Amino acid sequence: MSHLSAAQLFEDNREKLQLEWVAGRAGGPHRLAPERVSSSPEGLIGHLNLIHPNWIQVLSRTEIAYLEELAPAVRDKALTELAATDLFCIIVAGGEPTPPALCAMAEAHDIPVFVSPLKSVHLMWLLRYYLARALAESTALHGVFLDVLGMGVLITGESGVGKSELGLELISRGSGLVADDVVELYRTAPETLEGRCPELLKDFLEVRGLGVLDIRTIFGETSVRPRMNLKLIVHLEKPAGPDAVRLERLPLAASSQNVIGVDVRKVTIPVAAGRNLAVLVEAAVRNYVLQLRGIDSTREFVARHERHMRAEPSVRGRS
Repeated sequence: MSHLSAAQLFEDNREKLQLEWVAGRAGGPHRLAPERVSSSPEGLIGHLNLIHPNWIQVLSRTEIAYLEELAPAVRDKALTELAATDLFCIIVAGGEPTPPALCAMAEAHDIPVFVSPLKSVHLMWLLRYYLARALAESTALHGVFLDVLGMGVLITGESGVGKSELGLELISRGSGLVADDVVELYRTAPETLEGRCPELLKDFLEVRGLGVLDIRTIFGETSVRPRMNLKLIVHLEKPAGPDAVRLERLPLAASSQNVIGVDVRKVTIPVAAGRNLAVLVEAAVRNYVLQLRGIDSTREFVARHERHMRAEPSVRGRS
């Protein structure tokens, strides 16, 4: 899992949120651990809350007016109790002036205080999306990750089965490369896995006999993608011999693979001489799109066959 520091949050969002660091600079190295956030009863970000304190407290005009109306002793006690929580940073939104008591508390406890001219609701909307990606639960899988017909497809299989060659053929047919060999997957939402490429491997595809190919240079800018949501896993399986377990020809139950808590549809394709794997992968994607729309060709064929079998005796009785 990724760990986010207050300094990194500030630098990553300085231009977008027009942030200014006004107090608590010593708290820059303070890190936000995803495992602590997920196990904590506190919210990640929200308006000032002294009862159920958020990790990131946002103050707008209403919250600042509330603090200024408190008696100095009561206000200092509330801020001290707030500092004793798992407070990550404080953001004053709407261009409001930062209360001196808040700055004093932040300096005393090394809690970063940022100021932004954006309205608090808009600021939190932008930050929630950033935090969801920055703190997402993650893992790495081996394979070739592509954009095939607008769908994120991960091609897996044993080493030497032909994953990269298949990826190269799909790219030549209009698909886009996201990552080869190592795919970083981040759970950015309860049912969403975002696949990205490690910085070191971006744009490169290794093909046996050819070496490492720069896909962006060879095929152009439209042949690569920065990220895609994983929707389908295509597993290439090479039969070990005549006694190998045969795949079910008419699978009625959909196969899936669990990746960091998300079930991803999985299709297994046998690899054999003469099979056009690129066409099969594209067909698998088109078929999955139809299934998402409620159209299951296999089930429709089985149902038609059953209707025919039930009707056949009555046809024979009339003859």
